[in-house]
Amino acid sequence: MFVGIDHGTVGIRFAGLKEGEGGGVSVFELSRKKATVMVSDEIINEVETGLEIETEEIELVALTYSMGDGFSTIKDIKAVRNRGVRSEKGAGARVGGGTRVFDAIKNAGIPTIMIPGIHAGSEKIDRRMKFFSHCASPEKVGVAYYIHKKGFENFIFADVSSNTVTMAVANAILIGAMDACLGSPGLYQGPIDLQTLREIEEGRIGATDAFSNAGVLRKKWMNAGVKNEELVMDTLSLFAAMEISAMLVLMKDYGVGASDSEVFLTGSVGEKEEMKKRIDRLLSIKAKTITRYSAAIGCAEIAKDVFYGEKNILGIEVEL
Repeated sequence: MFVGIDHGTVGIRFAGLKEGEGGGVSVFELSRKKATVMVSDEIINEVETGLEIETEEIELVALTYSMGDGFSTIKDIKAVRNRGVRSEKGAGARVGGGTRVFDAIKNAGIPTIMIPGIHAGSEKIDRRMKFFSHCASPEKVGVAYYIHKKGFENFIFADVSSNTVTMAVANAILIGAMDACLGSPGLYQGPIDLQTLREIEEGRIGATDAFSNAGVLRKKWMNAGVKNEELVMDTLSLFAAMEISAMLVLMKDYGVGASDSEVFLTGSVGEKEEMKKRIDRLLSIKAKTITRYSAAIGCAEIAKDVFYGEKNILGIEVEL
């Protein structure tokens, strides 16, 4: 079996890919809060139960963790420093569950590779995108590979959930992405605007807390704090559509027109039919929705292909 692990904002998703007769895909999710209070053996038992396997059956794990901005090639877990991040300080909520899972997998001695995030040190992304220090976390590479394995070489996807990340792949090379701190907000996280900058300068809130509470459900912008579901969906779809449009502009420089680019939606919000309808109307397209487990499944596909000798994943070098 090959295993992919998606270190998401709220939960950690696992996918197991079995080969041969009786093969298929199994998935499950472990909340980050639950993982925080578990010891390594309990986490490994959770994996075995959730995927219905024994660890001895695992040929290779593809693991994602946090921003993944401390390296730029696919590496053995033992070759990655500081769990693959430049600093433990930065945007996003720090719960501790992902760290527990990382340490449990590493300490169990299961053969594991780590997937890097997309950032200024990434080799094959468009050089203009390197203006931003961070573009996407490692699990988004898993989503892109999931789509690629379905037979697509030119596509854009928007992962709309706790935050929103949009990524572009042209001619089977990952050329760029936009993270929630740069463009479209998600449910909980989003970009820092002028008013938020003022609050940070006044010492009323820290930058990380500001980012973690700049999503449409947390930012104080709706009347009297009332959660208007229709307004939430309208807002998320508008900004996600704008971000997809921005990636279409980038794709043009790679000889890929809008009519040649498939658009996919994923994430806890992105996979909803009402989100798809809004995006379709705004962009005059027919987007495709994919499961929120696509990142974990895509990582399992990466593990399988690397195990069998693949040296390049969507332009990301395999260095083992």
